[in-house]
Amino acid sequence: MPEEMARVVVGIVYAYLGVGVVVALAFVLGGVERADPRARGAGWGFRLVVLPGCAALWPAVLRRWVRGGPPEERTAHRLAAGRRVP
Repeated sequence: MPEEMARVVVGIVYAYLGVGVVVALAFVLGGVERADPRARGAGWGFRLVVLPGCAALWPAVLRRWVRGGPPEERTAHRLAAGRRVP
């Protein structure tokens, strides 16, 4: 029983990483500019550096890629700066 459970866990990890590699390659080859406009013109060195992180964090990368653009910061300082004093 423990051996079967270990195989299931390893299979899930392999599946996660497999999907991550596919998403990361697609993102690095074509989607990085859409997710972050400041990355336009980034060279292959940058893309190779971010590839492992994109593969490991592929759900967040995919969400940001689909939404298109960096998320808007909603910190206390930004919110306070946006308020007008009457």
